[in-house]
Amino acid sequence: MIELRTPTQIEQMRPAGRFVASVITALEEKADVGVNLLELDALAHQMIRDAGAESCYIDYHPSFGASPFGKVLCTSVNDAVLHGLPHDYALADGDLLSVDFAVSLGGWVADSALSVVVGTPRQEDLDLIETTDQALAAGIAQAVPGNRLGDISAAIGEVARAAGLGVNLQFGGHGVGKTMHGEPHVPNDGRAGRGLKLREGLVIAIEPWFLHTTDEIEFDPDGWTIRSVDGSRGAHMEHTIAITGDGPLVLTARD
Repeated sequence: MIELRTPTQIEQMRPAGRFVASVITALEEKADVGVNLLELDALAHQMIRDAGAESCYIDYHPSFGASPFGKVLCTSVNDAVLHGLPHDYALADGDLLSVDFAVSLGGWVADSALSVVVGTPRQEDLDLIETTDQALAAGIAQAVPGNRLGDISAAIGEVARAAGLGVNLQFGGHGVGKTMHGEPHVPNDGRAGRGLKLREGLVIAIEPWFLHTTDEIEFDPDGWTIRSVDGSRGAHMEHTIAITGDGPLVLTARD
């Protein structure tokens, strides 16, 4: 069921958005050559405790998961792009790291993701991150009352295709509210003018993710970590936004 939020409820969601943004920023600053993925998860976990928030991930167990996730942060490295399960791995020079983080604070959820290069970057990785960020911005720009859900999806897909990238439609954006994943599903490609009519009060996470040379994925034995089938690297960007009469409100905007 698709739920619309009142202006008062959207204001109540702001603290969760600000907190998620602060954690993503702290993780970006912490990520460096030699830092272990478990250290990043521990940092996020401590910030959750300090804020009195609740992780959306630690007990998360959807149908595709082999077991409850068990961590509070997704850390996807290089050819891993989504749902990376933190494990004992020290970041190496040139690694492409994607972090994805969602919590409930004050009864409301916010969800955001960011990709960065650790140490010495490869230009193709920087280009991929930039394209993914541009796709996110293009999708957000279409999130206005009167547009259709397909306008968001088409804008994301157009950026990807212009960069010569394929788009996987198995995972995408989603509704956000009292829980992390709700209706509607927000694909990363689609047809403009089609789908759900966007109305004030709709809160969604928009999250483009792309791989260098494929749109096909496979799961690690951990049942969570999703990788490209050809070993090419991936990037992932996400913001939680509210559709308002004044335009899209990015609840997880980082300073």
